[in-house]
Amino acid sequence: MPSHITVRPYRAEDRAAVRQICHFTGYMGDPISWQWRDRESFADTFSSYYTDREPESSLVAELDGRVVGYLLGCRNTAVVGDPLRPLYGQLVSRGLLWRTGTAGFLWRSARDGLVELAARRPLLREPTDPAHPAHLHINLLPEARGAGVGRRLVSQWFATLVDEGIPGCHLGTWAENHHAIAFFRSVGFGAMGPPTNMPGMRSPSGARHHVLWMATDLPANAPP
Repeated sequence: MPSHITVRPYRAEDRAAVRQICHFTGYMGDPISWQWRDRESFADTFSSYYTDREPESSLVAELDGRVVGYLLGCRNTAVVGDPLRPLYGQLVSRGLLWRTGTAGFLWRSARDGLVELAARRPLLREPTDPAHPAHLHINLLPEARGAGVGRRLVSQWFATLVDEGIPGCHLGTWAENHHAIAFFRSVGFGAMGPPTNMPGMRSPSGARHHVLWMATDLPANAPP
């Protein structure tokens, strides 16, 4: 167990470390390179909004001067727009649709989307419930786990939201990641509904994965 981990606000020089952790922990805390090998496009899709457009809402965990985890936050999900936007321009410009180790995931995602449309099932979309406008993503390297770091990151993020009068926060987690769900329940999150199909993602055995949306209400900040 690490002896001392500092939780602090994100700084611009943390960007490379955040992107590396994002990819290294992208499959339920484990590396996702076995099905999405291209690190840059993965990190752009899942971290660039937070590091580049809303860095003031992010926190990092630091051990001996090295970033070992993060909480990427957003105060108002409605302003984010399409989270896949960073990916679109790279499909052709960087040849992702033909790139070994990544193209298969992208084509499978497109196929999954068509299947959902044909079955008249809703496509995966981030909730924009005004009761829970904020959201977060959290990931830790193995050496930062089991020491209460995740709880500290969430607690500090909640304190910021409460100070600003933001009424609630939501997140999406893998429905198959029972450890993550148990953690989020322990810090106050509850399921918003049944799991939703996650396009493209598969288990090593080929089974489909799903997203579970969770949310928590935050206490109103009492006037002074």
